[in-house]
Amino acid sequence: MFEYGMFKFSSKEEVLEKSSRYWNPGKTRFWRDAGVDLVIDKREGYEIFDMDGRRLIDLHINGGTFNFGHRNPEIVETLKSALDHFDIGNHWFPSMARAALAEALVKVSPGFDYAFFSPGGAEAIDVAIKSARYATKRRRIVSIIKGYHGHSGLSVATGDARFSKIFLSDRPDEFVQVPFNDLGAMEQALSASDVAAVILETIPATYGFPIPNDGYNHAVKELCKRHGVLYIADEVQTGLMRTGQMWGWQTFGVQPDIFVSAKGISGGVYPFAVTMLTQRSGGWMEEDGAAHISTTGGSEVGCIVALKVLEILARPAVLANVNFLSRFFADAFAEMIQTHGDVICGLRQKGVVIGVEFAHPEGAVHASRALYEHGIWAIFSSLDTRILQFKPGVLMTKTLAKEVVHRFNAALPRIRELTVLSTPIRSPA
Repeated sequence: MFEYGMFKFSSKEEVLEKSSRYWNPGKTRFWRDAGVDLVIDKREGYEIFDMDGRRLIDLHINGGTFNFGHRNPEIVETLKSALDHFDIGNHWFPSMARAALAEALVKVSPGFDYAFFSPGGAEAIDVAIKSARYATKRRRIVSIIKGYHGHSGLSVATGDARFSKIFLSDRPDEFVQVPFNDLGAMEQALSASDVAAVILETIPATYGFPIPNDGYNHAVKELCKRHGVLYIADEVQTGLMRTGQMWGWQTFGVQPDIFVSAKGISGGVYPFAVTMLTQRSGGWMEEDGAAHISTTGGSEVGCIVALKVLEILARPAVLANVNFLSRFFADAFAEMIQTHGDVICGLRQKGVVIGVEFAHPEGAVHASRALYEHGIWAIFSSLDTRILQFKPGVLMTKTLAKEVVHRFNAALPRIRELTVLSTPIRSPA
């Protein structure tokens, strides 16, 4: 029997049955069919525990949400303390918490003037697109094929057809997609006179973390300048020190006109996102500050949590740990690739943003299941099932990192077995 507050369940099976009936039948069915019957109960640091007590090391971290781990003690205490004085607040009025966080974000984001807050990344992307359209007085948005920027009205139209067509949100007259790393296709798309913005994940996550070619991001920015187009950087999974600098665009030496951060900035305890704007891209706030309203965007307790996130990231020990983890996992996977090249054939990495490439077209799907059986939770890329999203958090300890490599090596025979026995499988959203 599991009981907490106002709800209780007699078994995991009951949770799965009610999830299928009342919550999301497709997701529930997919994971059960894939052999993953996970129902997360206790969680602490980079460890999650199934309802049956089974321990898993979390290398999914929900797309970077748990960059500091689950229920980080400093973050939890910050939220509790904030609730002694603050609540969501009123979006119509100036606020101490919002002013303090906005100033802190501008200070760590060279070239930016304003921070606009939202409760989630998809809305923050919508704000970015609206801002670019306002600044340029143009409508068309260019993104990459197999990109992903969220599921709201404008953000979903920039992403893969899998997510847009099901809701009739694909708009080829307004949203154009080009192949990643193809500067010729990008230049052709931007040569029209009606493009407002290019939006790029600094490293496309759902596509499996393909690393930009040398100079690609910078060349895209130069094309944008030439054609009067704004450059929007989606930093949801590459920001917050995950590439070795505060923002991924700094790592690649490109200055965006707008960028978005979400997931990890919430500390894993309160929904939060931000769109960073310049005076030009944020000019609509001078004309009409209520042109975009978000009642819970910029929640005052959320602002205080995000301030603590920035404070922790500023500590030299965090960067030192990111550098250690980057080298450690690069060396470990180089050895695995040399020994098990028929299973693992490549590594895509920038800091702790890592994609493990498998030889089989759906090798990462099988790896995800095998690792689950060996005490690790890592998810495959939805849009490239050869790639396992391998995402250690920036505070992961050396001891836990060594355990991850040990368990990964132990899972390799099972990955090979599942690959041999494989049948095609459709990935979840």
